[in-house]
Amino acid sequence: MIEQFLTYLRYERNRSDLTVKRYETSLRDFETYFKGKDEGLEWATVDADIVRGWIESLMDRGSKATTVNADLSALRSLYRFALARKLLSHDPARHVQGPRKEKPLPQFLKESQMDSLIDTQEWSDDYDSVRARTIIILLYEAGLRRGEVVGMNDADIDFDAQQLKVTGKRNKQRIIPFGTELAQELRHYIAKRDEQIERQDDGNALFLTNRGKRINGNTVYNDVKKHLSAVTTMKKKSPHVLRHTFATTLLNNGAGLESVRQLLGHESLDTTEIYTHTTFEQLKRVYKEAHPRG
Repeated sequence: MIEQFLTYLRYERNRSDLTVKRYETSLRDFETYFKGKDEGLEWATVDADIVRGWIESLMDRGSKATTVNADLSALRSLYRFALARKLLSHDPARHVQGPRKEKPLPQFLKESQMDSLIDTQEWSDDYDSVRARTIIILLYEAGLRRGEVVGMNDADIDFDAQQLKVTGKRNKQRIIPFGTELAQELRHYIAKRDEQIERQDDGNALFLTNRGKRINGNTVYNDVKKHLSAVTTMKKKSPHVLRHTFATTLLNNGAGLESVRQLLGHESLDTTEIYTHTTFEQLKRVYKEAHPRG
């Protein structure tokens, strides 16, 4: 039956040799698996439990979820073909769920790296450098998204209360407290901006280009990437890395998950929970390094 299906793929569906070979590898593997379980089993007598067992065996052999789901997709395609050609009367793979794709853990910087970047690295006092430093500290201390930085206005800063009014996705607003350090950086930046830049926008934007226009997301990205390169060799050096760093730092220092959710502007705790995996991975590394029997 496998040969019939592969012929169908090659000549009726015009699939490439590489695709056909990939399907064949998956299907031969499944056949070897169920024959190994019971020599009396045939394609017509395989049930859903056998399919699930095969998936487990693939995972046990180290296959990633993406690969296992591709294997399962190949099996489902064969069964659909066999049902359409009346070669079989049932499809045991139809309702079998594949493994969930693993979500990559968010990348973040260590507190020591951020301390080095902010406190140890030399920063020029020209406008571009002051703006970049302020943006980086804002991202790290308030956990903003790149678009939220771009959209921030002077009126969103309440220096007396030390609060930021942030407009996030779907225009939802949230209030974020900030500390003395960020207050000083913002005041220094605003003074530098008002002294050197002739405003050309509507008069509201916090962060301006040298030409007096509101900055865009590329400017934020480039500023962050340039300066993070001084303290990390991670491939990803985006503003979102600093948002991840903000969340991870809070959790590592005892903040509650619900509080972090509100500060990040997540609608659901499900989105925020990925950071608990990050901090747990960090705890495992600490345990392994510090415990004498770890």
